[in-house]
Amino acid sequence: MPGHYGDDEPMKEEKPMTAPKPSRGGGKMTDKQKADLKRHMEKHKKAGMSASEMKSHRMKMMVRMRKGMSVGKAHKDIMK
Repeated sequence: MPGHYGDDEPMKEEKPMTAPKPSRGGGKMTDKQKADLKRHMEKHKKAGMSASEMKSHRMKMMVRMRKGMSVGKAHKDIMK
C-alpha cells in the first residue's frame, strides 16, 4: 500500500477538502449603479425624507443593487 511506513514511495500530502464559500451574489457596485442610486436618493431628499430614513433606504437599495437589480426594481422590492 503506497504511503505506509517502509514503502519505497514517499507519502503524498493531501489537502483537506473544504466547501466553497457561499456567494453573496454580486459584489461591488459599478460606477453607473452608484450614479443611479445617487440620483434616486436626491429625489427622496427633495421629497422630505428624514436623515435616518434616507440611510435605511439607501442601505436597502445598495443590498439589492449589488445583487444585480436596477434602481426601479430595487425600489419596488423595498416598497412591497
